[in-house]
Amino acid sequence: MTLPLDDLLLHNDGKHFLSAEELLLWKEHITAYPYRSYLYSYPHKTAYRDLQPPLPLKELWEDEPAEAFFLYMHIPFCGARCGFCNLFTLPDKRADVHTRYVDALERQAKQWATFTKHKPYARFAIGGGTPTLLAEDQLRRLFTIAVDIMGLDTTVASISVEASPETLTDAKLTILKESSVDRVSMGIQSFVAAESAAIYRPQNPDEVYRALELLGKYDFPILNLDLIYGLPGQSVDSWLYSLDQALSYEPEEIFIYPLYTREHTIVKPGDMQRQGDIRLHCYNAARELLISRGYRQYSMRRFAKEAAGTNKTILDYSCQEEGMVGLGCGARSYTRSVHYASRYGVSRKATESIIADYVATERYDTADYGIMLSLEEQQRRFILKAILHSEGLLISSYRERFGSSLWSDYPKLSLLLQTELGQEDDGVLTLTPEGMGYSDSIGDWFISGEIREQMERFVLP
Repeated sequence: MTLPLDDLLLHNDGKHFLSAEELLLWKEHITAYPYRSYLYSYPHKTAYRDLQPPLPLKELWEDEPAEAFFLYMHIPFCGARCGFCNLFTLPDKRADVHTRYVDALERQAKQWATFTKHKPYARFAIGGGTPTLLAEDQLRRLFTIAVDIMGLDTTVASISVEASPETLTDAKLTILKESSVDRVSMGIQSFVAAESAAIYRPQNPDEVYRALELLGKYDFPILNLDLIYGLPGQSVDSWLYSLDQALSYEPEEIFIYPLYTREHTIVKPGDMQRQGDIRLHCYNAARELLISRGYRQYSMRRFAKEAAGTNKTILDYSCQEEGMVGLGCGARSYTRSVHYASRYGVSRKATESIIADYVATERYDTADYGIMLSLEEQQRRFILKAILHSEGLLISSYRERFGSSLWSDYPKLSLLLQTELGQEDDGVLTLTPEGMGYSDSIGDWFISGEIREQMERFVLP
């Protein structure tokens, strides 16, 4: 919803000026609903539409200006769908289904390598879904595809793999270690069995402890653990218990996520309304604890040790995440001017159908579903991908890229400064610690009206 207050804003020398009362109203609007939407990508995939005519990938990628690329593989299979999940994933453990899917991914890779092999990969990630649900031979194939077909150099690329506790074995972790994986990210969500059950996640805490002990034997450079706050039945104390359990394993990185609910997830928004919303209290308590334990905050969700990293000399890659080559059904690909992917679904029927179409496809050389980014959307993406992280936006980099002034193009950004949700220091625009906690609502406020309209028209099958 567009804030009517925006209509009152006055522009003078590229800055907005409001009365004290108007500023207070604006800030109250931003802070009233902190978890409006999770802006992990911009534009959001619900803004994607049919591309007519389909765009030839050869032309799209030969014109991509990024100096290095990000290779991503999506494995859309899980053991079970969690109650909060609205990702493109299918509960399916059948080995033959996994094999046919990896066959299709390899077929796609062979076609795409001719378009994308002219620049090196700075990052490689395998996500999902649950990649470690695959059998050992299929998991190993993913790295073979990346290296032998796509041209990944594992000595200069940061490599990350997502996992879940019940899928980890010595054999699979050995494959990851031999494949030069730098980062293993494991979703735990909660160490409290009743809280896991409340989000339909069949997880015994003993299984989590087993997986953590096993991971410790392999000493990956970065262990990342994911936790969720605001779960049904959770208290601030039980949340801090889970966080403290995670910290006892000294992970290099921790992601903390508020519980997001949508009408198409198993846990509904109404379920949250029947209990008090403790998410902001949980966030503030977690932030305080993590900083006291030596973690630095890099975003609303990401906390990491200062020394976290790999011994590799990693190629440079922009925080704006352009040049992202997404293989697999459900993966997104980003060039500077076009984002594209397979179609999106959440229900079992929809995801099964989309995956079946992907597996049956013989040619993957055009983009037929996505969004063409106007100059304005490229600018908004550039701004959002910077200010929602602690590094912030170097204001001169905006001018270098777009040839215009940030404050003239987007004067309403000065509202962040006037309400102390943002700050400008040495030419860098960042969110303040208070503003970082409201990243979701700030991102939601900054979305363009056109993208918002497209998202609101999207109906999930």
